[in-house]
Amino acid sequence: MAKYNISIKKSAVKELENIPKKHLQKIVKKIQSLSNNPRPQGSQKLSHKEQYRMRQGDYRIVYSVQDKEQSIVIVKVGHRKEVYRSN
Repeated sequence: MAKYNISIKKSAVKELENIPKKHLQKIVKKIQSLSNNPRPQGSQKLSHKEQYRMRQGDYRIVYSVQDKEQSIVIVKVGHRKEVYRSN
């Protein structure tokens, strides 16, 4: 399987900066693992959008996959209580 390129939206970068350091390292590893397998076991497709979510403890990583371009865009990263709320 080919590697996927990962990009992170500016808003998601800001959300990552606000995550406590003790959780951040595991979240970053989980994001990096998406390049080898964009739909790992445990990821779920969100019903209302063409996006997926992956769990890491109490945090969620919301991302979209473009198979033709072999790219992944991290859309949102946050605590499970906050991540699905729209602004």
